[in-house]
Amino acid sequence: MLSAGDGPPGSDTARRHGRPRHPLLGAVVRTTVTVVGVVLLYYLLPLQHGFGLRTALLLLAGLAATGLLVAWQVRRILDSPPPALRAVEALALTLPLFLVTFAAAYVVLVGGDPAAFTQQLDRTDVLYFVVTVFTTVGFGDIAPVSQTARVLTTLQMIGDLVLLGLVLRVVVNAVQLGRQRAGVTGPAGDPANSSGRGEAARPPAAGGWPQRAGRRRPPRTGTAAPPTAEDA
Repeated sequence: MLSAGDGPPGSDTARRHGRPRHPLLGAVVRTTVTVVGVVLLYYLLPLQHGFGLRTALLLLAGLAATGLLVAWQVRRILDSPPPALRAVEALALTLPLFLVTFAAAYVVLVGGDPAAFTQQLDRTDVLYFVVTVFTTVGFGDIAPVSQTARVLTTLQMIGDLVLLGLVLRVVVNAVQLGRQRAGVTGPAGDPANSSGRGEAARPPAAGGWPQRAGRRRPPRTGTAAPPTAEDA
């Protein structure tokens, strides 16, 4: 009969070292919740005040918070057992937060100056415009007209280049470094267990065959082989 602690091979090791049994499913759930939460926050925030110094300071604070978030996520990637999944979660939080920060600034701008763009925009239109600028699609249906709108759009394009060129490179390097650390220390954090099997090879026995820990060869019996005709 199986006890309460019995399970498939490796499950006890995963629980002992604090690793989830289904990391991919957990990463998908957390990523979905993060993206939905950021988008809902964008639609629920009160953004009716006009564009001014306060909005500019809030925009700078949001970008600074995004940079601090990237640094924190890189540290988590380095310490995470599955660094690739942690990197996907980091990008799923950083990218929507960056886009929503600029989208909120555009909404405030449009609320104070409806003629800042070629057409009047609501929050969905602004989010669409932010994504088209980020992906460099440029359909041309929405374009900045006022000087403030053009400056804000220019800042977003510069931020897009920084995010795509620098942040993604930092995240990829962090994933590679995290994998190297996992390969050196092994799942148990012991250099001797870097192979991930949790058992070290014993020196060769008298017969010349190597043995592994936890496996013993059966003792030899005391009966000898019967003499042959050549021995006689």
